[in-house]
Amino acid sequence: MEIIFEGIKQAFLLLVYGDHEIWQITWLSLVVSGIATLLSLCIGIPLGSFLGLSRFTGRNLLVSLINTGMGSPPVVIGLIVSISLWRNGPLGFLHILYTPIAMIIAQIIISLPIITSFTLTAIQQLDPKLRLQILALGASRVQMIWLLMNEARLPLLAAIMAGFGAVISEVGASIMVGGNISGHTRVLTTAIVGENSKGNFSLAIALSLILMVLVYMVNFILTMIQQRTKLR
Repeated sequence: MEIIFEGIKQAFLLLVYGDHEIWQITWLSLVVSGIATLLSLCIGIPLGSFLGLSRFTGRNLLVSLINTGMGSPPVVIGLIVSISLWRNGPLGFLHILYTPIAMIIAQIIISLPIITSFTLTAIQQLDPKLRLQILALGASRVQMIWLLMNEARLPLLAAIMAGFGAVISEVGASIMVGGNISGHTRVLTTAIVGENSKGNFSLAIALSLILMVLVYMVNFILTMIQQRTKLR
């Protein structure tokens, strides 16, 4: 218990006195996961909407692959990305292994199936007659999709929370493609693992508390938006 209390105390001191390295690690965590989530939304929402509204040969296979991706271990994704970006890999010419860009790519692959699947489910749960009513009123296909997404905005906000939560808390892929390089690719999760391996349990607990506060703050903002939207 003493270690836990010391960790809480250290987390408070690090935040109050503004430790430069801690703020840098926290900021990088937020930037990498935020960009990965945003790009996943740009791909996953249109893809999920398309799958929810379309019927074609091979659709069930594609949906099954997406659902399988939701449960894929991050370390496996990290392995695939690191091999692809290795100097002798197919994308080695990009020279982005052990950079924040590589971490963003890995996190996109982790969050994309989650956001796509949530979107697909949200669109499928809408009343099928709603689509016909919108088209009957003269709306174009783009307008119809926009209106359906607006109708499904509550579960779509849940998709954002799930996608962000999956990437901000993962560690395996980040270490494999980022390398946990101090001042360059070290984020909160990899820093926690590193400090724990050194036996610096108090600092590891402090970093864990900072991570939990960060996740809570982001989800609190999204929940407020979600609940306010629900009341309307």
